[in-house]
Amino acid sequence: MKKIFIAGCGYIGRRVARLASDAGYGTTCLVRSAEQGTALEKDGFGTVVGSLDDAAGMPSLEGAAGGAVLYCVPPPGGGLFDTRARNFCAALALSAPPAKIVYLSATSVYSETRGGTVTEDSPTAPASSMGKRRLDAEAAFREFGAAHGAGVVILRISGIYGPGRLPLMQISQGQPLLKEEESGPSNRIHADDLAQICLAAVEKGKDGDIFNVSDGHPASMTSYFNAAADVLGMPRQPQVPLEEARQTMSPLMFSYVSESRVVDNSRMLERLGVRLRYPSMVQGLSASVEVA
Repeated sequence: MKKIFIAGCGYIGRRVARLASDAGYGTTCLVRSAEQGTALEKDGFGTVVGSLDDAAGMPSLEGAAGGAVLYCVPPPGGGLFDTRARNFCAALALSAPPAKIVYLSATSVYSETRGGTVTEDSPTAPASSMGKRRLDAEAAFREFGAAHGAGVVILRISGIYGPGRLPLMQISQGQPLLKEEESGPSNRIHADDLAQICLAAVEKGKDGDIFNVSDGHPASMTSYFNAAADVLGMPRQPQVPLEEARQTMSPLMFSYVSESRVVDNSRMLERLGVRLRYPSMVQGLSASVEVA
């Protein structure tokens, strides 16, 4: 039986687990809590419970040996290094290695392009600390793969949205948006499309592959929030100029709205052979509200 070990089996990981099970994979999920493990076991998945924050208390990863690993765990909240990814790689090294690792990275690893297009060959010089932690994790998995003979595939993912992942709080609170004319292009991918892309990367990705993941139809963050408000039947948020946004938005939100790039997804579509269910945010938002 084909095997997949999903580290961080949450919003995306569960979707992949269901797809993998339907495709005949034996699936094991690494989660942080016993409650999460119990819920997954009821759905027929094997589970391992443990945290990646404590190098001395890492769970056994023997279930990953010989199969595919899908690593969905976000970096920790501070610093420039992804200690969770590095702890995971150290624990993997204690058993027979997996055949392939697919790491869910982010497009924040790219340099700021002020609205320009990025491909997988574009420079990686992230401005944000989160982007730097993502880039460190990419390096950790590449180092592990080179040392232990495991293929490594990297997915650089743009903003994820879907059922239960719409900006309800920001809209309902009327949090300010950057003025449309000052808001550059941003990119996103629906959760269900991301899940099928993850499984396609497991099955078709080759060692060293990097894939940008987006729906290929960039729109500004302001346009996205406005479209979300419209499909939810809620008032649109007020818009403010850049300097006011710098003063009133949280640092994380301001980093989202101030960075702008167009993510080229052509390699993903061509090499992984995926057909997106939601190739535009209008389609994806409508579907997300219908099942929310």
